[in-house]
Amino acid sequence: MKKLMYCCLAAAGLLASGALRGPLSAGEGFLFNGLLPAVSVPADNVQTDAKIRLGRQLYFDKRLSVDDTVSCATCHDPATGWAHHAPTDTGVKGQVGGRNSGSIIDAAYMKFQFWDGRAGSLEEQAVGPIANPIEMGEKLDNVVQKLNAIPGYKSQFQLVFGTDATADAIGKAIAAFERTIIAGPSPYDRYLQGDRRALTAAAVRGMDLFNGKGHCSACHSGPAFSDGGFHNLGVGYAGGKLKDEGRYAVTKDDRDMGAFKTPGLRNVAQTWPYLHDGSEKTLQDVIEFYDRGGVPNPHLDRLMLPLRLSRGEKADLLAFLNSLTGPVPEVGAPELPN
Repeated sequence: MKKLMYCCLAAAGLLASGALRGPLSAGEGFLFNGLLPAVSVPADNVQTDAKIRLGRQLYFDKRLSVDDTVSCATCHDPATGWAHHAPTDTGVKGQVGGRNSGSIIDAAYMKFQFWDGRAGSLEEQAVGPIANPIEMGEKLDNVVQKLNAIPGYKSQFQLVFGTDATADAIGKAIAAFERTIIAGPSPYDRYLQGDRRALTAAAVRGMDLFNGKGHCSACHSGPAFSDGGFHNLGVGYAGGKLKDEGRYAVTKDDRDMGAFKTPGLRNVAQTWPYLHDGSEKTLQDVIEFYDRGGVPNPHLDRLMLPLRLSRGEKADLLAFLNSLTGPVPEVGAPELPN
């Protein structure tokens, strides 16, 4: 009864927001997630081909790090789902971080960036890793000087922004490039558009579970399959404390202790391992984790409840998650300016 109440509350909220769509037909359940809309672009950072081209170069350029060994693409590699297949990332000087890189696919649809939401825009996120002592370990002022000493970059910044390189322009260029990394139509999308053969019977059953008994869509809602919010799943809780404070470190609100951003699920089959610390190796492991109701702790999200799914239901849910994979832009490392 308690779980049903939470499902109904989540559905009511989605109805109010317009995110909940009616049943496709009798017995097919409700769809909380629709097709991706056009990407919203800030008025002060309009997309241009020249800006995207510059952002792509910066994204792949290891010279943005203190020792010229790490670029954005090091941890968010197009070859590995624009993520990284290690549990957590390794930055400059072999330093190992405490969080999984996550994928930049569809990051353009997220209001908050990073697992703890400390950046409020892609522009802010883009420059964050540069100054992070574990990731790229460089000072932004030094990066600006480096780029302005490279004629090929200096001329591009003048062309795109009408100025030499600045920290603000670096963030805007990288963000413009990242806004082009959007998942294309998946089998799920084709199903929504009327192709009833796009999903297997197992995936259709999994879709019903996702929106029903599994109450996944209570948090993984909207076209990007994320509510953009922060939730405590108990990940890393042991010995009476959480290893990572998560969102609390940003807000200092006790309600955010151990809470992390809901990741989007499009192309999720390509971006293992999972959760903010990379502690679950496969999607099957993630399903088992949620089936257990996460890890009990004083701040556990009220929506984290044991699901008690059968083996067949877990297989169906996995089939649905796999159906969310669509094509993404094929981008290789560009020739860098000298």
